[in-house]
Amino acid sequence: MGSITLTGDGAAQITVLSNLFIDEYMKDANDAQLKVYLYLARMLQAHAPVSISEIADRFNHTEKDVMRALRYWEGKGLLALEYASNRSLCAIRLFGPGQRRPEDSPAAAAVSDVSAKDAALPVREPVAVISHQTVPGADPFEKPSYSADELQAFGRQENAAQLFFIAEQYLGRTLSPSDMKSILFFTDRLRFSDDLIDYLLQYCVERGKKDFRYIEKVAVGWAQAGISTPADAEKHAARYDKTVYSIMNALGKTSSPAGSELAYIQRWTGEYGFELDVILEACGRTVLATDRHRFAYADRILSSWFQAGVHHLSDISGLDSSYRREKAAQPARAGSTAEYNRFMHSSYDFDALEQALLKNG
Repeated sequence: MGSITLTGDGAAQITVLSNLFIDEYMKDANDAQLKVYLYLARMLQAHAPVSISEIADRFNHTEKDVMRALRYWEGKGLLALEYASNRSLCAIRLFGPGQRRPEDSPAAAAVSDVSAKDAALPVREPVAVISHQTVPGADPFEKPSYSADELQAFGRQENAAQLFFIAEQYLGRTLSPSDMKSILFFTDRLRFSDDLIDYLLQYCVERGKKDFRYIEKVAVGWAQAGISTPADAEKHAARYDKTVYSIMNALGKTSSPAGSELAYIQRWTGEYGFELDVILEACGRTVLATDRHRFAYADRILSSWFQAGVHHLSDISGLDSSYRREKAAQPARAGSTAEYNRFMHSSYDFDALEQALLKNG
């Protein structure tokens, strides 16, 4: 018989909820997720034992629904799930909203002191869970090299067969073992719920992308953005799509972005961290200067602004004014570093820049 240890802080007579939980977390959680979290908080503060099957019976949910809810809250950083060597769930550690620290990881929690207030909850039917161990210091979003045994263990879970079937319907083909490992990656390492994986597949297929390498990139991006529900993903996609097509339109493009064009946009928004208004300013200057190589041209402008520490439109105005003063005081010599650096400002030598792009293109 397996057991789960529930640990955290609490008092037996009352159930205390953080205002931050009410203000920030309740609005996005569904009925099952709220019930599971509130019940855990209640039982923890009462020092009472619980089990997955008990929670499922109490709220008329399946045990799979309970596990989905637990993974949802783990993704939000409000609890950590710990697993025994046989991969059964053995402990749940609760954290206060906004208070979880890096050392409060599942591995660290397993070796932390357990206070007298901690409650053990027996599991009458052990839950089968795949939990691939993460090497300390490794990229938390890197796909592990799953073994055939791990894939087979995952395939025996009830939800795995359903996920495989859904994926095959979206993709219109039989999944390969590599495809199945990608789905294992989504549920194991990225902690995506079945509903979020369903939405992920639908999102990518609707955009004509059926390659799991592309789907994995989207999934990692969502995980890094803290997305844990289809509603979160939909909001994120709406903002992302608006940004992409605003930039495309600003550069005179009416089609969907090509791979190289999308790479530029991802660099500007991700690596450089520019807000849309700054990017559109660079696009506007690009359109006034050239009809060709517009993405490369805009990239040169934005790269120079990034190197100059630009964060807002007001920073660009300051650079423009500074450049005009420098130019008036000491005109740049042809071919000098100062002449090249004026690409950082608004008074560009558009002909020279376009010639440079043509040579490099």
